[in-house]
Amino acid sequence: MAAGAAPPRFSDGDIDRAPGAAAQELTTALEKNPDAAEYYCQRAYAHILLQKYADAVADAKKSLELNPSNAVALLRKGLGEYHIKNYASALESFREGQMLDNIDDTFTIWIKRCEETLNASQAEGQQPLPPKIKYDWYQTESQVIVTIMIKNAQKDDVSVQFSEKEMDASVRLPSGEDYNLKLVLLHSIVPEQSTFKVLSTKVEIKMKKPEAVRWEKLEGQGDSSNLKQFTPDTQHLYPSSSHYTRNWDKLVVEIKEEEKNEKLEGDAALNKLFQQIYSDGTDEVKRAMNKSFMESGGTVLSTNWSDVGKRKVEVNPPDDMEWKKF
Repeated sequence: MAAGAAPPRFSDGDIDRAPGAAAQELTTALEKNPDAAEYYCQRAYAHILLQKYADAVADAKKSLELNPSNAVALLRKGLGEYHIKNYASALESFREGQMLDNIDDTFTIWIKRCEETLNASQAEGQQPLPPKIKYDWYQTESQVIVTIMIKNAQKDDVSVQFSEKEMDASVRLPSGEDYNLKLVLLHSIVPEQSTFKVLSTKVEIKMKKPEAVRWEKLEGQGDSSNLKQFTPDTQHLYPSSSHYTRNWDKLVVEIKEEEKNEKLEGDAALNKLFQQIYSDGTDEVKRAMNKSFMESGGTVLSTNWSDVGKRKVEVNPPDDMEWKKF
């Protein structure tokens, strides 16, 4: 590009059709032209379409630093602030934009929407609360697994730090807010062998146990002189049970859909399904699963206590396998 030449303009229509690709192209263009206010403004638009509202606000602010009279940048700054629930700042951005461009009705519409939202919040005596994030835990012989129920988190927005007795997770939510979870663990872990991964429905954190002992709880001060050897049990192997009736057909469909989203395969997907059925099952369902699994040598797993409770469950391996007793 010749010195002093204006940077080429990206079409808003192109951004509408492929906001992700447009954001990448604009990032590349900004590396070559870091003072191109229009590039920041258009990348802010791409971030809004991608629902990355905090990034949109940051780009719009940078565009305004380079060109303070850009009404479009003020509009996009206001949109980003509105969607991260910073309504007062959004209102200010829309009003400034309207002063620069009093012909476009878009500013009038968003000013009214901000004023209504702020008035409603004041009437209730508080700002809207951020979403409550839940987490749960379970354990296996070799690991303690913590799941944080956050949907659509981006991998680059998640950070997890491990030390011998602590786990510290930080997640930047799609709304732009930050979520932090710091745990002081009951027993030691192996930090260098502990990992995490970001799934579509949650963040899964796996902490490596130095030895196969059972954790009675997740946090607290552990007594190293009274550690119990790990044996699978219903209280600590899976998340806590809820004793209510389930529609099992619906549950299977829901679990399979979640497995598809998280790309679970083979034994991992099957084990997750069994764990969910067991943890949410009634006492009769659990008795049926335990009895059928033990008596059949692990070849049958039934939830029907009225059936298996009346008989001994025979070994029934798959057609292409032979069962042998060792």
